[in-house]
Amino acid sequence: MRLTTKGRFAVTAMIDLALRQEKGPVALSRISDRQSISLSYLEQLFGRLRKHELVSSCRGPGGGYRLGRSPSDITVADIIYAVDEPLDATQCGGKQNCKDDDVCMTHELWAALSRHMVDFLDSVNLQDLVSEQRDKQQTREKEQSVHAKPELKPMEVVFKD
Repeated sequence: MRLTTKGRFAVTAMIDLALRQEKGPVALSRISDRQSISLSYLEQLFGRLRKHELVSSCRGPGGGYRLGRSPSDITVADIIYAVDEPLDATQCGGKQNCKDDDVCMTHELWAALSRHMVDFLDSVNLQDLVSEQRDKQQTREKEQSVHAKPELKPMEVVFKD
């Protein structure tokens, strides 16, 4: 099972939105620029996210998107399900008809893996990811200030005869 770009981009865009929504609605074009995701693809994803009430939109000048609820109340699993990303590692998609319309020998293994993936993604909320990004940004800023070269001021040289 592999998470496709649909799920990855949706989670990335939601983190970007959550990081910036305090200043007002966030335009998809800005998320598109920052994350290098096609604007038309974002519009499709946000249509699905809006349908599941994970985001709300504001029209007009200064319009854009806001989260539909608190970032601590939105899990990664919510986002992935909203964009129709399957979270199933079984070959049969959970239908139990893997081999000749019967359950294959490894069906329970892959079904258990699917449950663990869902449980894990359901345990991580958007606020966790936002906090992680803010911590990384603070760490980068501290490292840059430690390694920054001190500003050199010109010295005044006086020659005496």
